[in-house]
Amino acid sequence: MYTRLLLPDEKSLLPTPLKGVMKEYLEAGFEIYLVGGGVRNLIMGRVPENCDLTTNATPEQSLEVLKMHSPFYNNDFGTVSYNVMVGEKEELYEITTFRSEKEYSDYRRPDNVSWGQTLEEDVTRRDFTINAMVVGIKNEKNKLSGWIPGQARNDKSESDSIKQEFELIDMVGGLEDFEKGLIRAVGEPRIRFNEDALRMLRAIRFAAKMGFVIEEKTLAAISERAELLEKISKERIREEFMKILGSNYPADGMRMLISTGLINHFMPEIMEGKGIIQGGHHKLTALEHMLEALQECPSPDPIIRLATLVHDIGKPRSQRFKCRKCGKMYRDLSDDLTTCANCGFMQPTRGMVTFYGHEVIGAKMVKEIVERLKFSRKEIDKIVTLVRWHMFAYQPEMTDAAIRRLIRKVGKENISDLVLLRIADRKGSGAKTTSWRFMELQKRIGEQLFEPMEINDIVVNGLDVMEVLNVKPGPIIGKVLKELFDEVLEDTSKNNREYLLKRIVDISQVN
Repeated sequence: MYTRLLLPDEKSLLPTPLKGVMKEYLEAGFEIYLVGGGVRNLIMGRVPENCDLTTNATPEQSLEVLKMHSPFYNNDFGTVSYNVMVGEKEELYEITTFRSEKEYSDYRRPDNVSWGQTLEEDVTRRDFTINAMVVGIKNEKNKLSGWIPGQARNDKSESDSIKQEFELIDMVGGLEDFEKGLIRAVGEPRIRFNEDALRMLRAIRFAAKMGFVIEEKTLAAISERAELLEKISKERIREEFMKILGSNYPADGMRMLISTGLINHFMPEIMEGKGIIQGGHHKLTALEHMLEALQECPSPDPIIRLATLVHDIGKPRSQRFKCRKCGKMYRDLSDDLTTCANCGFMQPTRGMVTFYGHEVIGAKMVKEIVERLKFSRKEIDKIVTLVRWHMFAYQPEMTDAAIRRLIRKVGKENISDLVLLRIADRKGSGAKTTSWRFMELQKRIGEQLFEPMEINDIVVNGLDVMEVLNVKPGPIIGKVLKELFDEVLEDTSKNNREYLLKRIVDISQVN
C-alpha cells in the first residue's frame, strides 16, 4: 500500500464543503474517503466536483451524520446523496458505504451486496486502478487518544483542535498507472468484466477522455469478453458510447471499439465500410474516412459527432462501378484495372466507383441504429436529417429562394450543424477546411436565416383568411395560407400585408 500526504497545492484544491463533511464523519467516529474522479482531479491540479465518497458508516448512520444537509439515498447500493453549494454552484455529493459484492448473473449488477468493514474490501471491488485511489484525513491524534473508529467523540474541544492532514492512499498501483497513462483493471480483468460488462465500454471511455492506453491484459480481456455486451441494455450502451464520442479523443475511442470487437455488438453496420474503396479525391476507405471525419469534427456535441461518424455509412450498400466511356454499371469489380465488358475500354477500377444515393440509404440505416439504441425522437430526427442532407450541393447561380428551400428542408435548427458536418467531411477527405464556394454558401445561408421559413412567419394568419373570405375554420384556410407562403418563400418582398390580403381572394377563387 502506498500513502502520501497531499501536497500543499493539492490540499488547497479541496472544496470547503468537502473538508467539512469529512470532518463531520470523523467527529461522528467514522472513516470517510474521497474516491474516483475527485482524486484524479486533485492529481491533475483541478478542483474535485460532484464528489463521490466512501465510508464505513451504514446508510442509516450516514443519514444521521448528514441530517443537517437534507440527505436522501438508494438503500439497495448504500448511496446517500445530498446537494451542496460550492461557491455559487450547486453540486451533488454521493457517499457510499464500503461494500463487497457477490455474483453478477445479469453481467451488470451484483446479486448480493453486503456492507464491508474495511477500505481494502471496497477498493479491491472497483473497476480500474485509477478509480481506486482514495484521499482521506490522516489524524494520528485520534489513534493516540485511544479513540475507537465508529464511536462518536464526546470531547468536542479536542476534536475541534485537530489539524486536518489529508493523505492519498493507493492499494492497487493506481497512481503509477495514472502517471504512465494506463487503464488497468483492478485484479483479474476477466473477472471484473464478468461482474459488469459495461466496464469494457468504460475502459475505452476513460482512455478516450484522458488520452490513455489500455493495459495489455485488460485490453485482451475486453476482446475476449466482447460478446457480454449483448447482456447490457441498449440505453446504458448508448450513454457510454455518447460519452466516448464526447471525449477529447473520440476517433481513438472508436478505433478501440473496432479493434476489440465491441462495436459489432451495438453498431455492426459501421464495419461494412472496411475495405470499401472510394473514387475521386478520396485516398481512404469508407470506414477510414468516417473515422477521420469524426476526428476533424469541429463540434463538441456528441450528437453532431455521431452524425459525422455515420454520414457515409450507406456507401457500401450503394457502391457501384460505372464505365467512364459508355456508362455501363457494374455491381462488383475486384481488379485494379478493369476492361468494360460492354465497350472494351480499360480504366482504373477506383476511377469507376460511384455511391449514388448513399445519403438516402445511409439515413435509413442510421434511423435503425439510433432507434435500436433508444435515442429520443428529437435526437433521432436530427441525426437522420444531417445524414440525409449532408450531400447538399451549391452553385453560385442558385437563387436566394433555393437557399431558403435548403434551409427549410434541413431545418433552421440544423443548418449550422450541417455546415460543421460538411467541414468535418472535407477535412476527413484531406481537403481544406473551406473553399471560396463553401464560404459563399455560408454567407448566403446567414443572409437568409431571418427571412420567412414557415407559414407562421408570414404577416397574415388564419384569422385574416376567415375574415376576408367570411368563412368558418376549414380546409380552405390551410390551402390559402400554404399558397401564400409558397409565394413568399420564392420572393420575400411579397411578405407584405396589403399584398397578401388581396391575394387571399384570388387564391380562394382558383381553389
